[in-house]
Amino acid sequence: MTPPKLAITDSDPSTTTADAVVVGTLQGPDGLALAGAADAVNAAFEGGLVDVLKTLGATGKAEEVVTLPTFGKLSAPVVIAVGLGKPGEDGAVTEEQVRRASGAAARALTGKKRAVSTLSGLHLGAAVEGTLLGAYQFTAYKTSAGDAPVARVEFAVSGNLKPHRATLKASTLIAEAVCTTRDLINTPPNDLFPASFAERAVALTKGLDGVEVEVLDEKALRKQGFGGILGVGGGSSRPPRLVRISYKGPKAGKKVALIGKGITFDTGGISIKPAAGMDEMTSDMSGAAAVVATVVLAAKLKYPLEVTAYAPLAENMPSGTAYRPGDVLTMYGGKTVEVLNTDAEGRLVLSDAIVRACEDGPDYLIETSTLTGAQIVSLGKRTAGVMGTDSFRDRVAEIGRAVGEQAWAMPLPEELRGDLDSRLADIANVAGHRFGGMLAAGIFLREFVAEGVTWAHIDIAGPSFHAGGAYGYTTKGGTGVPVRTLAAVLADIAANG
Repeated sequence: MTPPKLAITDSDPSTTTADAVVVGTLQGPDGLALAGAADAVNAAFEGGLVDVLKTLGATGKAEEVVTLPTFGKLSAPVVIAVGLGKPGEDGAVTEEQVRRASGAAARALTGKKRAVSTLSGLHLGAAVEGTLLGAYQFTAYKTSAGDAPVARVEFAVSGNLKPHRATLKASTLIAEAVCTTRDLINTPPNDLFPASFAERAVALTKGLDGVEVEVLDEKALRKQGFGGILGVGGGSSRPPRLVRISYKGPKAGKKVALIGKGITFDTGGISIKPAAGMDEMTSDMSGAAAVVATVVLAAKLKYPLEVTAYAPLAENMPSGTAYRPGDVLTMYGGKTVEVLNTDAEGRLVLSDAIVRACEDGPDYLIETSTLTGAQIVSLGKRTAGVMGTDSFRDRVAEIGRAVGEQAWAMPLPEELRGDLDSRLADIANVAGHRFGGMLAAGIFLREFVAEGVTWAHIDIAGPSFHAGGAYGYTTKGGTGVPVRTLAAVLADIAANG
């Protein structure tokens, strides 16, 4: 897919040559209303644009798209009116409303060469992100891909263009990082396996200042004692990897470790999953994709931080060499784990990576993973569960909600720790019951976080992959969650420590 080219313009949208002009509509207190920089467009309709849209059934509800011929009143042949929904009590709309409306508009623009959006008058950054993410298509494996995304979108702005250009650049890079994550998730597992994932991760860092990459193959993993990664990957003909990408920014302050689960396909191993829905396990490397894309983004945005991403990569397969329920694994750092269920594999590869990350002495550690089906049972398909150090957990969850990636802080109840006691090893990889599974997984991971390290775990089992039809700026397949949360947390740490 070739993404749209984006630009800003201070030209009059009503006289700009384009295939379409996008305007926002609201469910206002007095009915349908216009929003954003739509004054010039409305003036071209002699102030009657709302009345015309009403006759076409427009209500302003969120993501509603109504297309109106301009009959020569504008240089563009059509107006695309997209709903923002209801404004807040202060009459304003949120960035997320703009982001979702821009995503819906981008899909309506499919096949067009050039468009002008007035949604940028509400929030430029959100309009940019929504447009790129809503226009996203993954067509690498299609012989006939259909209409391409809109080729170019110009965002109407006013005033000094310099800060607008900076916003356009930053928001474009953030959206591109999400799209990179989506591409990795959507690549089928016969082409994306541990070694090829590592190669693609290395390729993403080419030409970036301050970035170093290390890839450990199965021999190096064995020599250094990464028992969790080796155990999970032992059943596959495609051996595991551990990718470490480090970035040191100018005048770097805090050190942040990012860790993401990279199970390139998860059959469940010997504890094999049901066939129904197993195809979605191609997304079990979403966390690894997110942290790789985020550290690359940090380097491009030149965050004044030290950021290191760790991606433990393995394919969890059943075979004669697969690890078994009842095995005891010696993890990196020496702690032992009794395996009671080979489908609780993510926490095993993550534990190795967490211990390794803590050796670098990070001020903050953020781990994200498609870890538990219990996350979906507890919070649904769109809301991530966040656990960890209380204050940092709350900070991460709040930032996630602020950027439109739904997240909710969850506890780590001490009484669940006893349920992970093992008769053979230091800890078992699952409890003997199904209650509080998401929380028990968080407690398991906590066992491997070094004392004094502030940390957060983001369970994205549901939010990482969308199996239904597109909505807002979310397309079918990999979503790229939680890249925007991670980016915003890094920006917050850079600004506030």
